[in-house]
Amino acid sequence: MPLIILIVALSALRFFEIGPFAALSWWWIAGLFVLAFVWFEYIEGMLGLNKRRAHDELDKARKKRVESSFRRK
Repeated sequence: MPLIILIVALSALRFFEIGPFAALSWWWIAGLFVLAFVWFEYIEGMLGLNKRRAHDELDKARKKRVESSFRRK
């Protein structure tokens, strides 16, 4: 996620030509877009980070269900 925030910030700074970013080449920003795409489509899947995150979300939902069922009784 920090990579996406960096891309958006650099794009905005370059578009509005703020400070030293006015001279920044759009190729640097496009390169970051490509890097983010490769990371989220391939590397994250190879490392299993996407499945781990999904598992953590399911585990949180299960714990919430268990807690709510014990509170009712």
